[in-house]
This record gives sequence, structure tokens and C-alpha cells, in this order.
Amino acid sequence: MALIGRFFAILFGFLAACFVAGAVVLYALFFPEMNDLSLEFDQDALNIIVGVGFVLFSGFALLPALTVALVTEAFSIRHILAYAVGGGLAGLLCYLGFIPFDTETMQFVGIVRRHLEVMTGAGILGGVVYWLIAGRNAGAWRTAPPPPAAPPPLPR
Repeated sequence: MALIGRFFAILFGFLAACFVAGAVVLYALFFPEMNDLSLEFDQDALNIIVGVGFVLFSGFALLPALTVALVTEAFSIRHILAYAVGGGLAGLLCYLGFIPFDTETMQFVGIVRRHLEVMTGAGILGGVVYWLIAGRNAGAWRTAPPPPAAPPPLPR
């Protein structure tokens, strides 16, 4: 029964991480001229950013994030740094999935450094959000509940 509850926690954590990472990516790409954190912009633009970002990240980050979730659950890894590094690698792999690879020179062609930094940073933030929701209790479903306390002794 605990495994089923854990599955839903992982699913909710992944969806929340995709939501946050997608919003970060699209905010950085749509509004590159904004240097300060001013929250005065069109509400419809925010809806588009969140919707497209969520679909983009949930589709492309599913396999790398699932790999990180399976490894951390299997080995009961609960450290925030593991999730931040795993999220950063997932963001990096998502970005490199869009870039053409030249097989003759064995290198990627057309990498934009700012986009690479934004995707990796969004992955790190997504990993931290996942840790907040599901990663802090990774592998806890395998431990047995503590035995009940012994009843008090009977009076004589």
C-alpha cells in the first residue's frame, strides 16, 4: 500500500518540477530583457508561458527524470545535491536533444550558451522542487513500521 502512495508522490513531484522548470525556461526565453524581478506583465502571456513550458518539459524530461527517480528510490538517496545534479543533467540532456550533432566531427553544432545555461538551471530548480515534494522520503516505503509498544505490566 505504501508503494502505491509513493508512486503518486513521485508523479505529483514530477509534475510540479516540470511546471516550475517550464515556467523558468519560457520566462527566460520570452523575456530576456527583464533583468529585475518585476511581476508586471500581461496575464495571458503568463498563461502561455506556463502551458507551453509544462508541455515542453513534461514531454522531453520524462525519461531522464524517471531515471533519476528510479535510481534515487532504489538506493534511498535523499540528499538535495543528488536531485539538483540529476535535474541539471536532465535539463542538459533535454537541451542537447534539440541541437544537431555532426557525426563527422563528433560535436554538437550551434550550441547557444545562454540557452544551455537556462535549461540546465531550470533542470536544477526542477530537481530541487522534486526533492521538496518526493525526494526527501526516497526509499522510505521499504522500511517496516516500528513494532507497537509493549503493554504496561499487569498489577499484582
